[in-house]
Amino acid sequence: QVQLVESGGGLAQPGGSLRLSCAASGFTFGSFAMSWARQAPGKGLEWVAGIYSDGSDPYYADSVKGRFTISRDNTKNMLYLQMDSLKPEDTALYKCVRGTRTTVQAGIGSWGQGTQVIVSS
Repeated sequence: QVQLVESGGGLAQPGGSLRLSCAASGFTFGSFAMSWARQAPGKGLEWVAGIYSDGSDPYYADSVKGRFTISRDNTKNMLYLQMDSLKPEDTALYKCVRGTRTTVQAGIGSWGQGTQVIVSS
């Protein structure tokens, strides 16, 4: 029933920027905390960023802090991830998640199909 559709991925140069979007439906979006997570080739799922239901107090993994910005628009059921100063190690399949850092790291919660980000020169 929960539907999360990511978009905006693609190829970027090191040091470049990319903006990801997630369109949510099938639940009361404004009542849930949301996260972004990613899975690099050959690696497990890594929690990246989270935001409270009302958009307050965004929080980040140390690996992306200062470079990525998570935000949401509850009037449009949209979640965003602005990625700046991209590094090759940011290459991954990025997924929108209904849940927190705890639920992502536990492997539970709802997430979408993902959008691929490749950072390469």
